[in-house]
Amino acid sequence: MMTFYWYPKCGTCRKAKKWLDDHGISYEAVHIAEAPPTQEELKAIYEKSGLPLTKFFNTSGMKYRELGLKDKLKDMSENEMLSLLSSDGMLIKRPIAYEGEKVTVGFKEDLYQSIWA
Repeated sequence: MMTFYWYPKCGTCRKAKKWLDDHGISYEAVHIAEAPPTQEELKAIYEKSGLPLTKFFNTSGMKYRELGLKDKLKDMSENEMLSLLSSDGMLIKRPIAYEGEKVTVGFKEDLYQSIWA
């Protein structure tokens, strides 16, 4: 079953959830701020995604800006980034949907159509 990390107050997350519901796709919804993925889970998701780890950061979030991560990420190791992401769900770009080898980060309808439909 798909795991769907989301934040209920996030408009993009709500759009993604509606898309999944409209297409009859079952998932386990996980509130990303209350139960963020562990460092190990994030590493597995990241490795399956084929995306750079920096794409998992919520660059428009307040926490990202408060910590000045724009300038710090380039000097951080993969482990440091994963540790930081797992420490606070609000640092993670959302929603994250994953099942088996398939992963999407964020919501773009055409991408959801090609991967999840």
